[in-house]
Amino acid sequence: MGRRIEIELTSQRDDGTWTWRAAGAKKPKGDVTSGLLYDGAEVGDVVKADATFHLDGIEITNVMAPKTKKERSDLLELKVRPLRDDELVTTQRVSRESRGGGRGDRPGRSRDRKGGRGDQRGDGGERRRPSNSTPQRPKPKRLRPRRVHRDALLASIAEEHRPIVEQVIRDGMPGVRAAIDKQNEEAKSDDKPAIEAAPVLAIAEQNLAKARLAEWRDRADAALSDAAELDLRDLRSVVVVGTDIARDDESKAIADQLKTVLDERMESDHATWLADLRSAIGDGRTVRGLRLSSRPVKAGSPLPTDLATELASQASKALAPDTPADRWAIVLDALAFSPVRGAVTPVGVPAETSDELLAEVRRLSDRIPTIAALFGVDPATVPKSERRRRSPRHDRSRPKGKPKGSGKPQGEKAPAPSSEAKPAEKPASDTPAEQAPSVDEAVAAETPAPEASAPEATETAPVEEAPVQEAPAEAAAVADEAPSEDAEA
Repeated sequence: MGRRIEIELTSQRDDGTWTWRAAGAKKPKGDVTSGLLYDGAEVGDVVKADATFHLDGIEITNVMAPKTKKERSDLLELKVRPLRDDELVTTQRVSRESRGGGRGDRPGRSRDRKGGRGDQRGDGGERRRPSNSTPQRPKPKRLRPRRVHRDALLASIAEEHRPIVEQVIRDGMPGVRAAIDKQNEEAKSDDKPAIEAAPVLAIAEQNLAKARLAEWRDRADAALSDAAELDLRDLRSVVVVGTDIARDDESKAIADQLKTVLDERMESDHATWLADLRSAIGDGRTVRGLRLSSRPVKAGSPLPTDLATELASQASKALAPDTPADRWAIVLDALAFSPVRGAVTPVGVPAETSDELLAEVRRLSDRIPTIAALFGVDPATVPKSERRRRSPRHDRSRPKGKPKGSGKPQGEKAPAPSSEAKPAEKPASDTPAEQAPSVDEAVAAETPAPEASAPEATETAPVEEAPVQEAPAEAAAVADEAPSEDAEA
């Protein structure tokens, strides 16, 4: 496997070859032909070289010339002209009293301006608070592990084996096999003998458990240092992986500590989630409440009945005939992933349905079939490609640079709604009450199952590939919500 190292040229032989050693080492390590060296090479030069590590030694494949310091030739000469007596400047400092008081007495700062600013404050000089009572939560930290344990592991391994262990840490056993195949392909193209995979794989398998443990220890240390502010998904992933990795007493103690921290965080975050949801519903922020309800902290925990009833009522009132089409699309997108979607009955459909709204209804038809039926849309007739298509406002997975709606030619317009897709003239309020499920039944049907225990990690899988049980898939689709979508019309 190839890597770049620093070498020192130690001597030159009569046959034209040079000996070298690793920078800072005591004994020479190998030799290199003069054809790979640069002009003006001398004994004692420390340079960078590309080396290939074989089981029988290290082969230098390329040597880079040392960088020379360039002399700057683009400097401008600054010529100073001596000042005359009439160009000299004098200064005199004055006290605050001599200036006439504070900042408010300066010219241009009138009392009216100060009074105007004071009008923005309430009695007693307190600044007015916005009507929104939902607190702004800080963005959780992401896991940023260091390389303390991994570097310690690499330092304890023979130098010729380090590239193999680094590959194991980075990509696991599949990455080692892929690197061997790539190196053999390059050797075949250069008419060089291929390396034997069995000894390299044996070295990788011998150090696999140590590499996985070292990487997990780095992640566990980072999780414990930021346990109070760490993203719950990252904390949960470290706990799940530690269940399979921790074998010695020290690692088991760290894993138990992480489990305790995770349980405490889940309880506190769940209470915070309920408080934010209750505040959003109390402020009448329907979209914010729907999106919060779709992201519960604890899987399998249903919404309280009072919150679910009020949220379903607000969502039903938000879907009214006089509601703009773009507002309809925003509410439907938030409702489609909320557990109360089965208990929401719109007041009525818009008198005029835009193509964008109809496309959004078709996309979400399998999640809101009752509402889709009001627009004459049958989820069974909607192609799978339309259900996966996201509108530009919410599609964050579409690669940059591709035209919007890349599944169709750019010049092609959206198909006009057929006679079967016309909005129903009968308002939703005329629907018999027995056809709509109750709020408790709708929430119970949409409540995700409790988290299942994590499957055991395979022997060849890297730490990052360990499965993590998260919130429902529909909740992950709206995990990042734009602030503008929370603003009520």
